[in-house]
Amino acid sequence: MPIPTDRIAGVLLAGGQARRMGGGDKCLRSLGGETLLARAIRRLQDQVGPMVLNANGDPARFAGYGLPVAADPVEGFAGPLAGVLAGLDWAAGQAGVDWIVTVPTDAPAFPEDLVARLLAALEGGGAEIACAASGGRHHPVFGLWPVALRAALREALIGRDVRKVDVFTADYRLAVADWPAEPIDPFLNVNRPEELAEAERLLAG
Repeated sequence: MPIPTDRIAGVLLAGGQARRMGGGDKCLRSLGGETLLARAIRRLQDQVGPMVLNANGDPARFAGYGLPVAADPVEGFAGPLAGVLAGLDWAAGQAGVDWIVTVPTDAPAFPEDLVARLLAALEGGGAEIACAASGGRHHPVFGLWPVALRAALREALIGRDVRKVDVFTADYRLAVADWPAEPIDPFLNVNRPEELAEAERLLAG
């Protein structure tokens, strides 16, 4: 049976330290008159059921966005897998939700058919996890994950110190949904001020 989107929670990943952007909350930087976080919410909200923001520190700074905030359950900025686990833990407490889709907030052009394409890849390939790809590169942080994996992910993060997403997913059947990288790679991400300016130029065009 196809998975209905109201059973999928959207997890917006913003738990990093943004060192290359000069620190602070990268997701609150502006692009085209709106913050990266507002843009990510707008692009994802019609693709999923409930949404949560994965971020560390005082959640009050995100109060204006109307989202619950889930901090990493692993100390020390353990990377995107900690954000995935935060999303899985949060989703486990939401009635009727048994999948999450993860989206980094520093990717301002991610597809508005992301979830539909990930679902199609997952179901078509009989897979356990799905991720995005473009231009011959996998983007494992853009992923569709079953909530049932949370115990295994916690053990990998805490028990085995696994930090790379593709190391964890290598133990599972992974489906890949591929997008063209031209004229603009939909999974371009912004890590530095100059990349933010370039993204704004590309997307304005």
